[in-house]
Amino acid sequence: MSKAKKLINAPETVIMDMISGMLGAHRDIMEPVGKSGRVIRAKDGPRKGKVGIVIGGGSGHEPAFAGYVGRGLADATAIGNVFSCPPPDPIVEAARAVDGGEGILFLYGNYASDSMNFDMAAEKLSEDGIRVCSVPVTDDVSSAPPERRNERRGVAGDFFVFKIAGAAADRMMSLDDVKNIALKANVSTATMGVALKSCSLPQTRKPNFEIGENEMEIGMGLHGEPGIRRTSLDTANNVADLLMEFIQKELQLTAGAKVGVLVNGLGSTTTMELYILFNRLKQSLDEMEVSIHRSFVGEYATSLDMGGASISVIKLDDQMADLLDHSCYSVALAIGTPPEPIKEKDRLPLVPDAKVLSETRASRPSSDQGELRPSGEITSQIFINMFRAAAIAIEDKADWLSELDGVIGDGGHGITMREGWRAVRKTLETNPENEDIEAICNHIAEIFLNTVGSTPGPLYATALRTASKVAAGRDGLDTEATVRFIEAAADGIRFRGKANPGDKTMLDAWWPAAEAARTAFSKGADTTDCLRAAAKAAERGMKQTAEIAARHGRSSKMGERSLGHIDPGAASSFVLIDAIHRSFEAQTLDPVESAARPIFKT
Repeated sequence: MSKAKKLINAPETVIMDMISGMLGAHRDIMEPVGKSGRVIRAKDGPRKGKVGIVIGGGSGHEPAFAGYVGRGLADATAIGNVFSCPPPDPIVEAARAVDGGEGILFLYGNYASDSMNFDMAAEKLSEDGIRVCSVPVTDDVSSAPPERRNERRGVAGDFFVFKIAGAAADRMMSLDDVKNIALKANVSTATMGVALKSCSLPQTRKPNFEIGENEMEIGMGLHGEPGIRRTSLDTANNVADLLMEFIQKELQLTAGAKVGVLVNGLGSTTTMELYILFNRLKQSLDEMEVSIHRSFVGEYATSLDMGGASISVIKLDDQMADLLDHSCYSVALAIGTPPEPIKEKDRLPLVPDAKVLSETRASRPSSDQGELRPSGEITSQIFINMFRAAAIAIEDKADWLSELDGVIGDGGHGITMREGWRAVRKTLETNPENEDIEAICNHIAEIFLNTVGSTPGPLYATALRTASKVAAGRDGLDTEATVRFIEAAADGIRFRGKANPGDKTMLDAWWPAAEAARTAFSKGADTTDCLRAAAKAAERGMKQTAEIAARHGRSSKMGERSLGHIDPGAASSFVLIDAIHRSFEAQTLDPVESAARPIFKT
């Protein structure tokens, strides 16, 4: 299979190269803020007394999201890796940089990773007394039925919600009013898309899904998630009619209704094709006696180089139509005549008061304090080596994990995990000698979270921060503490992900691992056998996910179509748990003893 051609320097620099070019090209509109290098703020817009609008999401959807930073739209955006949500720290930086004292509204597509990262950012901001509200956009009608609208993805319809909420904030409305208007725009918007060919990630330059030359996928997600069905390629008019059929079922448009429409290209579809789709869409609306208040045709929310298009329709009332007409000026959108620039006295500082965004790294108290600290077989150094081994195992299995994810997700899980654990491995190579396990856990959580951003980021960060409390006040982990550590990690994943065992997620490896470790301990097993039992149970749990229809997370949109496929999150969890167990054995048992050791029966 030939690889896609891309004009990049290196996969690992694509995001920062893009941000640098964007800032250089549009110095009149946007400026960088914060220390992460991942935050862009509007030069004209954020001001005292105004609700701050913060948007964000993964790269690869350009001009979304940075293209909508500007006067009358978003005040700032946090930029994630390709198809990955930004982690909490850049989101916090963005919010603090546009905090005018009236609160912050977060707007983002409704994906598990986005919700978790923006929620974690909101938690940090709330601790500082900054009021935050969130509106996840749920316009993709293909991803869940109306009665489960809260589970739907946010796709190109983000555009209408950003525009209308941004206008409301620019008119100095209150946070509650801006939030309510954003909610109204969201429930009034419906999107349906079609994919003709796959996109390819910069890291692999391979298609992230396969589709035949004469096929099209109806309802494909912006990250390449499978749609609702695959059919033979059809004419533009028939495709437009089919997409509009889904939208009409949702919006129930009647004669006299007023709408805004967006015909959006996914990355490699020509403008000619988009106007042909729009032509048929307008004919259909004219026949229904529905008037188009404003129309937009072009690339507004892409998916790298994917072939295909989406149609978004918003059913307007007078208030939303007026806000849609409100003047705005950004890289991707300009409507009307920009108002006079904000007054100098109302401008917010370029860099807000410095705040420590990361966890404070705690060190072990010095021995002269006379504090007696419990210890155990797993010392700080053994613990570090266990997680270095886990990181190496993930890097070795990254391609396999991406292959699994390519079937029921966007194909990026292996890439994401490899980047995150590689960063962890590198930082552990220079870890201070006086750090205890609690501090090491929090440091790993911080590094992984701020490297990854997508779903595993907040899940593993919460798991490690929760588990670190087991190690508090200890010099090492004995067998009981090791079991409680695994249980706490599983509890953290369950809390942050809001999933349950049997939902076909990473929890289906962690939960049985924790149960097996506890059962082994109750039967008198030592640390080695408890870890071994956990690894065996994680492997069984991973394999059993192939028999489960996904009920949570991104692959849940596939439902029964996910049967027969191992969940990639459960697979990477098994890889980690197994590597941790093997590393501990290698460090504490000699080869002869390890080979002769009987399997502990749980």
